[in-house]
Amino acid sequence: MSENKGKIKVTLIKSVIGTKQSHRASVRGLGLRRMHHSVLVEDTAAVRGMINAVRYLVKSEVV
Repeated sequence: MSENKGKIKVTLIKSVIGTKQSHRASVRGLGLRRMHHSVLVEDTAAVRGMINAVRYLVKSEVV
Protein backbone atom coordinates (compact mmCIF):
# COMPACT_ATOMS: atom_id res chain seq x y z
CA MET A 1 0.00 0.00 0.00
CA SER A 2 1.21 3.51 -0.65
CA GLU A 3 2.50 5.86 2.03
CA ASN A 4 -0.16 8.46 1.17
CA LYS A 5 -3.28 7.20 2.95
CA GLY A 6 -6.60 8.96 2.69
CA LYS A 7 -8.89 10.05 5.47
CA ILE A 8 -12.44 9.03 6.33
CA LYS A 9 -14.84 11.29 8.20
CA VAL A 10 -16.98 9.23 10.57
CA THR A 11 -20.03 10.64 12.39
CA LEU A 12 -22.08 8.87 15.08
CA ILE A 13 -25.71 9.27 14.00
CA LYS A 14 -27.42 6.78 16.33
CA SER A 15 -27.08 6.12 20.05
CA VAL A 16 -25.07 3.14 21.29
CA ILE A 17 -27.59 2.47 24.07
CA GLY A 18 -28.89 -1.08 23.73
CA THR A 19 -26.17 -2.21 21.31
CA LYS A 20 -23.67 -5.05 21.71
CA GLN A 21 -20.65 -4.42 23.88
CA SER A 22 -18.34 -5.16 20.94
CA HIS A 23 -20.13 -2.54 18.83
CA ARG A 24 -19.74 0.02 21.61
CA ALA A 25 -16.04 -0.82 21.72
CA SER A 26 -15.76 -0.25 17.96
CA VAL A 27 -17.44 3.14 18.26
CA ARG A 28 -15.04 4.14 21.07
CA GLY A 29 -12.13 2.74 19.10
CA LEU A 30 -13.02 5.05 16.24
CA GLY A 31 -12.83 7.96 18.68
CA LEU A 32 -16.53 8.78 18.74
CA ARG A 33 -17.85 9.96 22.10
CA ARG A 34 -21.39 11.27 21.65
CA MET A 35 -24.17 11.70 19.12
CA HIS A 36 -23.32 13.83 16.06
CA HIS A 37 -19.62 13.78 17.00
CA SER A 38 -17.34 13.52 13.94
CA VAL A 39 -13.73 12.40 13.67
CA LEU A 40 -11.22 12.06 10.85
CA VAL A 41 -9.51 8.68 10.80
CA GLU A 42 -6.94 7.15 8.47
CA ASP A 43 -8.25 4.90 5.72
CA THR A 44 -6.89 1.50 6.77
CA ALA A 45 -8.31 -2.01 6.63
CA ALA A 46 -8.76 -2.10 10.42
CA VAL A 47 -10.71 1.16 10.47
CA ARG A 48 -12.88 0.05 7.55
CA GLY A 49 -13.65 -3.16 9.46
CA MET A 50 -14.74 -1.22 12.54
CA ILE A 51 -16.91 1.08 10.42
CA ASN A 52 -18.45 -1.93 8.69
CA ALA A 53 -19.28 -3.55 12.04
CA VAL A 54 -21.24 -0.49 13.20
CA ARG A 55 -22.48 0.80 9.84
CA TYR A 56 -26.02 1.10 11.25
CA LEU A 57 -24.76 3.58 13.88
CA VAL A 58 -22.41 5.77 11.84
CA LYS A 59 -22.21 7.77 8.64
CA SER A 60 -18.89 7.74 6.81
CA GLU A 61 -17.49 9.70 3.88
CA VAL A 62 -14.09 9.76 2.21
CA VAL A 63 -12.33 13.09 2.58
